[in-house]
Amino acid sequence: MPEHAISEARPRAARPTIMDVSARAGVSRMTVSRALRTPDLVREDTRRAIERAIADLGYVPDRAAEALSTRRSGFVGLVVPTLTNTNFADAARGLTDIIRRDGYELLIGYTDYDENAMLRHVRDMLGRRAEALILPAGPRGPALRGMLASETIPIVQMAGLAGRPVHRMVGYSNREAGRMAAHHLIALGHTRIGALGAEGDGLSCDHRGGERLAGFAEALREAGLSDALVLRMGNPPISFTHGAQAMGHLLNREPDVQAVFAVSDLVGVGALMECHRRGVRVPQDISLIGFGGFEVGRQMVPALTTVAVDFRAMGERTGRMVLDLLAGRPGVPRIVDLGVALVERETTAFRPSALSITA
Repeated sequence: MPEHAISEARPRAARPTIMDVSARAGVSRMTVSRALRTPDLVREDTRRAIERAIADLGYVPDRAAEALSTRRSGFVGLVVPTLTNTNFADAARGLTDIIRRDGYELLIGYTDYDENAMLRHVRDMLGRRAEALILPAGPRGPALRGMLASETIPIVQMAGLAGRPVHRMVGYSNREAGRMAAHHLIALGHTRIGALGAEGDGLSCDHRGGERLAGFAEALREAGLSDALVLRMGNPPISFTHGAQAMGHLLNREPDVQAVFAVSDLVGVGALMECHRRGVRVPQDISLIGFGGFEVGRQMVPALTTVAVDFRAMGERTGRMVLDLLAGRPGVPRIVDLGVALVERETTAFRPSALSITA
């Protein structure tokens, strides 16, 4: 008989059970269960004996069976628009650090900015009895709104704000972020100002980036400047390549553009590299500002000026809100605004007026 056939014929070793752990530790099954759920209620010497038994046996608790008996899954669902944005990874890390303190784990899905993918993830997470849902802020289609309307679990929207939210929200104003970027470039004396973002096709749409562009264009108009160079190109998720291509398009269209807002630092880094390729000096020839406070922007040469958000803190604050809601604590706020901050680095500079040069 071939060797591989012998290997396949061997029966698999049975997975150790909670009864095996209780026998090895010399305690009851109930004590093992209590040590796993609420270890603080078990004597230290007993808990250590159980931990040794678990390690020796390689025991893995059957969470599915536990969920059936307790009607609790022990997980919180998080849906993010993309996995290429490290800020969402920072938010997930902060969120995980907080909810694990109360024994919850995080289940993550990503949509690539597709509303249908969002609907599938939410349906699946609810079907698996998620104890709370955290979703990216933004408009919802009728199917998703209807699904969420009948839910009684905590639902928190993250990374945006709304005036009258249906659910609780933790985030910042994307419109204000765009306005802050515009005000900074205007204050530096720039008058021919552009912006780079994604357009979307209906199903795939970056609502938060769109809000930043809207705030940016609004601030330009209020200052008496044109918003004709606020460009929306291509579909999300945005990337370095998207930034380079959009910057190239803008420079071809308006070679004398003086300053540019990139809707994300990913776009900003791509735009900066396109300027390098074309011999356009930053910030001497053109000022460039991004959004997000990405690590890569800080390490670029020159370092990218940005409108930053503390996404790690946003995840932590969202986690605390979820735990408060699950515990039924009173006074949980409906909206938490973490704000945005201008981080001025090396890609923006003052542009002297013609009058000051003559003088």
